[in-house]
Amino acid sequence: MKCAVTTLDNKDAGEIELDDAVFGLPARADILARMVQWQLAKRRSGTHKVKTRGEVRGSTRKLFRQKGTGNARAGSARTSQRRGGGTVFGPVVRDHSHDLPKKVRKLALKTALSSKAAEGKLIVLESGTMEAPKTAALAKTFSERGWNSVLLIDGQAVDAGLARATRNIPQVDLLPQIGANVYDILRRDTLVLTKDAVQALEARLK
Repeated sequence: MKCAVTTLDNKDAGEIELDDAVFGLPARADILARMVQWQLAKRRSGTHKVKTRGEVRGSTRKLFRQKGTGNARAGSARTSQRRGGGTVFGPVVRDHSHDLPKKVRKLALKTALSSKAAEGKLIVLESGTMEAPKTAALAKTFSERGWNSVLLIDGQAVDAGLARATRNIPQVDLLPQIGANVYDILRRDTLVLTKDAVQALEARLK
């Protein structure tokens, strides 16, 4: 599959051949959903915690005698029915992550790239370097090209000037190719890859 190559200034820079094994797969919403759920579950801290009956402060004395008072039986002031008592079946500290096969994760990334290519929202840049890294100039360029929500993926390392210029532009993310992931690709409308990123992703996912 051929794709036009442009510069940041929206000038033509030729064409590039995209590998169909990476950028030409059919859409798989189920695979993408599993991958996003895996990513979001893995990033959860899992530090939420409530105190149970055995952890709240209070006496263990029996409140009153078992029989003869006319009241219901009560053995502790720390039960969940009483004010200041423990919580039943509340959240506890745990790891929310779960397993997902490496082949499924690899397929999900290829499917995400393919979906952007099929929608016409995949842009290939000649280079990710800037001569004058100015946020205002870059924001104007993005606005002129209609890039309101964009993810830029560079090669092995992102250009320092481009990183400074994009840092304060809302809804613009910049990642090296090793950080390319399904969630960030799907949460932004436009996917912009440099030629180095295309070559690195094809070598990584073939």
